[in-house]
Amino acid sequence: MQILTFYERQKIEYYLRLKFSKRTIAGKLKRDHSVIVREVSRNTADGQRYLALAAQERADRRAKKTNKSKLDKDEILKQYVAARLKNGWSPEQIAGRLKNHPSKTMKGKYINHESIYQYIYQPDGKHRYLFNYLRRAQKRRRKKGARKPQKNTIIERTSIDLRPTEINDRARYGHWESDTMIFSKQHSALNVQYERKSHLLALSKLADKTAEETETAIARNIESLPEHFMRSATFDNGTENARHYRLKRKFGIETYFCHPYASWQKGGVENANGLIRQYLPRKTNLATIMDSEIKAIQESLNNRPRKSLDYLTPNEIFMQQTNSSGGALNP
Repeated sequence: MQILTFYERQKIEYYLRLKFSKRTIAGKLKRDHSVIVREVSRNTADGQRYLALAAQERADRRAKKTNKSKLDKDEILKQYVAARLKNGWSPEQIAGRLKNHPSKTMKGKYINHESIYQYIYQPDGKHRYLFNYLRRAQKRRRKKGARKPQKNTIIERTSIDLRPTEINDRARYGHWESDTMIFSKQHSALNVQYERKSHLLALSKLADKTAEETETAIARNIESLPEHFMRSATFDNGTENARHYRLKRKFGIETYFCHPYASWQKGGVENANGLIRQYLPRKTNLATIMDSEIKAIQESLNNRPRKSLDYLTPNEIFMQQTNSSGGALNP
């Protein structure tokens, strides 16, 4: 924003008295035409002429007004937001939970998720350290990139094109997506299972990226769930999913596969992988991570409110559906 000096305001007053046009005045002061138009409009009282002294006084008063953000003005709200950012919540989850399910101490308070982003990315960098707690931990806000899918031929493979509408529309609980997260220069991997309707996550550390390890991890999850809470699973074409038919026969679930080079067709688990990377970047040495730490990450994510769940958490939804009083999934 271009700030005018008192001398320039005196010049504007003088030129206006001479009946010069605003465009001519802008040329004489070497200012943009819009600056002069805005100056005269903002600092001229109705039915009166422009006066440099009065204009300067108004400008000085406006300059004294602070433009603090809502979080800068409200210490309690600021602490609430910062604490949840540090706990891994996204700005949208924080804003949605506060609006839809406020605690007694926060009732009546509200903030838009965009205001949280603006607070973090203020031009002066005052609160820039908070970006470290965002999902991607990016110094600048950028669009999310795509991930590369995998391709393979698997026996007894049923295409995702044949998946029933009730699964596609998330009309019923018990339909899961599965994926394998890999890490740089190591055999260890992480199996990620995602329930499409409740967004519930189940994470299992794998010794390697084999079909045997993946089958064991998924079977363990099925056995920990209430009956009928896994009705189907959707996979990509990685070789680790080659023993899907054994799960199908043993547990009576249906299995479906994405098109080659289209792992985005199981977008729920792909998005979950991005959340997990906040805790376990690609360079993480998975061998040093204990199973209890993996379960802690799982429960942290399952206790985050989700917009599509009206800002309830996956664990809360799971407990509502199963009448469970404890954590959603057992080790």
